Amino acid sequence: MVNCMASKKVTVTIPEDLLDEIRAEAAERGLSAYVAEALRVKRDRDRLVELVDWLQEEHGPVTEDEHTTALDELHSLDAEHERRRTSGVGDAA
Repeated sequence: MVNCMASKKVTVTIPEDLLDEIRAEAAERGLSAYVAEALRVKRDRDRLVELVDWLQEEHGPVTEDEHTTALDELHSLDAEHERRRTSGVGDAA
């Protein structure tokens, strides 16, 4: 996949041990692609935290029952995705 988005070179400082781990994990994709993806994930997570904070201000905190119900639904979805992945359901022919 070719990235057609404009890029800009920057200089960052990363702890040496972390950089060694990242280079090992990012070998095939390349360090820049790995770091860009990590930054996108962090940005998206920060936006979700802002949304959760806003929703809790508007509607109050999530109750324990709501939390349990949501986790149960997520576990059910994960199980269904795993079932489909291992059985080949939904794969393109």
